[in-house]
Amino acid sequence: MPHNVMGSKQAVRLAIGLSLVLGVSAGQAANETIQISGSSTVYPITKAAIEDFQSSGNERTSFELRETGSSAGFREFCSGNIPLANASRPISSKELKRCKKNGIRFIELPVAFDAITVAVNPANTWSGSMTVKELQRLWNKKAQGRINRWNQINLDYPDSKIKLCGPGKESGTFDVFNKTINGSKKNSRTDYLASEDDNKLVKCVSENKQALAYFGFSYYKNNANKLRAVKIVNPKGNPVAPGIQNVQNEKYRPLSRPLFLYVNDQQLRANKTFRRFVSHYLRNMGSLVKRTNYIPLPESTYRLVDSKLYRHVLGTSFGGDLPVGLTIGQAIDRSFDQHKKPRHR
Repeated sequence: MPHNVMGSKQAVRLAIGLSLVLGVSAGQAANETIQISGSSTVYPITKAAIEDFQSSGNERTSFELRETGSSAGFREFCSGNIPLANASRPISSKELKRCKKNGIRFIELPVAFDAITVAVNPANTWSGSMTVKELQRLWNKKAQGRINRWNQINLDYPDSKIKLCGPGKESGTFDVFNKTINGSKKNSRTDYLASEDDNKLVKCVSENKQALAYFGFSYYKNNANKLRAVKIVNPKGNPVAPGIQNVQNEKYRPLSRPLFLYVNDQQLRANKTFRRFVSHYLRNMGSLVKRTNYIPLPESTYRLVDSKLYRHVLGTSFGGDLPVGLTIGQAIDRSFDQHKKPRHR
């Protein structure tokens, strides 16, 4: 079943009635909400966490969850406007500086893995697999206005016009895909249907035989009857489909990536309700990730995530870089580097 996701600029109210406060002081006025925004990819996991939390005796707690893209979420987070940001990429050096300037201390929590999925219409019978070079030929900035037909990507493809759909520039998926495929998150064509709402990208592909898009694995998995995933040729030369096992056994490369939550440490310490929600989220992370069709981390890794939260290990393990091509093991190792160097970087 598709995610019931609203537009990227619309807020989703997930509770009614008296809301508990989220603020630096637990005694602030009522009728405020716990506000969360950021990645549309992580959105379904957090939405499920909220629903699970509310159904566990916390129905009076109110949330406002928005899918704005990772970049927009980080702007709000590092300005102190939200206590929790969903992110489909690590925080950047520019965002680190903004957080530091505004005195925002944070905990970086890896929560799942994702397989960025290149999807086509089921009626597309020609593009069973694609290489990184073919994706680069299609999506890099120089392709704009020039590469518009399938046979320009591969001579075996038909001489028909392509309909391209993809994430907008605020999306972490946009950043990771273009850094991985095109060498830079700025090296992307812009003449395509762009949206931070992945359901619009699903609709674009499902309704057009000539369409191609890329987005998070969950949106493909939840709409698999309307889409077909293109196999990606990995560094060993093998075409591999996106999937849980292929990511966990490190065969689906280079388009696999970790997903994150960023938690405001001051708010975590100051507000009991927020702290209970984040704790509930982490305790149930494995089941939430499986329920929303993402790729769970090993159970032993989730214990490290818990430790990172309760020890208040601050900062990022990624130093403001956007790492690409890491295996799942390498990404996990990087994510817990702060246990060795617990400081805000």
